[in-house]
Amino acid sequence: MRGFDFHSQTAQSAYFDLLRILRDEAVSDLRGMPIRKRIGRRIYVYDRYRHGARVVDKYVGEDSKELSARLARHSEIRNSAKAAESVRARLVRLLRAEGYLPVDIASGQILTALARAGTFRLGGTLVGTQAFRLYEGELGVRIAADQLASTLDLDIASFQRLSLALNDYTDPALPQIFNDFSFDPVPGLGNPGDIWKWRHSSQQALIEFLTPSFEAEEGIRALPALGVRARALHHLNFLISQPMHAAVLYRNGALVQIPRPERFAIHKLIVADRRREGPDAGKSIKDRAQAEFLIRVLAEEQPHALAGAY
Repeated sequence: MRGFDFHSQTAQSAYFDLLRILRDEAVSDLRGMPIRKRIGRRIYVYDRYRHGARVVDKYVGEDSKELSARLARHSEIRNSAKAAESVRARLVRLLRAEGYLPVDIASGQILTALARAGTFRLGGTLVGTQAFRLYEGELGVRIAADQLASTLDLDIASFQRLSLALNDYTDPALPQIFNDFSFDPVPGLGNPGDIWKWRHSSQQALIEFLTPSFEAEEGIRALPALGVRARALHHLNFLISQPMHAAVLYRNGALVQIPRPERFAIHKLIVADRRREGPDAGKSIKDRAQAEFLIRVLAEEQPHALAGAY
């Protein structure tokens, strides 16, 4: 009836169980009292606690009914954290056995380190092919491990305004993490100090930071919360608005943030059109292939979401 190969209901249920536990555990380490701050039109939740003589406000997330419900269960979540860790490991093994795309060791290690440092909590959104691979969990559809979903690169995007407003920072700093994993900074062409990507010293893996451009010029902008600079691009705001959580299948699982699949699909068409000529023409083919795959799935499974994004 459907032209796609879907995972079993058991596997799909296991994925969402893993995602739920990871989202629960995101609030398990609160040290003080949750407080709410209004920044612009939005309300954000912080964990306020005392560290010596200093009062610290650690960003938790944007206020929502779902987050409030998790905060109300904070004690329960914290008390069951150790048991939940073994459950996560079992679910990851189950999903890999069911045929979900595994993440390679190098990508799994760096994504886990970035998640622990707070990269995705502080507004970072995984984009590109690494995000595309994770739609297997959200949509329950099998994605073949071929050129369509093959890459060693990590692309992370974030809104500069949010990064400025949060007044919280990754720990440790991301450049320190990259150094620990043997990633070397790649100096900018125009200004050697404009470092917005890192390349692994012995592999072809590249980590790149991006941010939406709301000006005529696409340049380099600072992302203070992440402690890095980023390449500003037009249309990226459409991609990373209203992101969603996803589970990375490595060890006990890691919680990351990715764009909504319908936005990813439409944005890939925009990017493919911009890449038709020049050095990135080959990437344009991959962009269109990923967009086609998601559009075909969404047209059957989530047509209203796809139509809204279009």
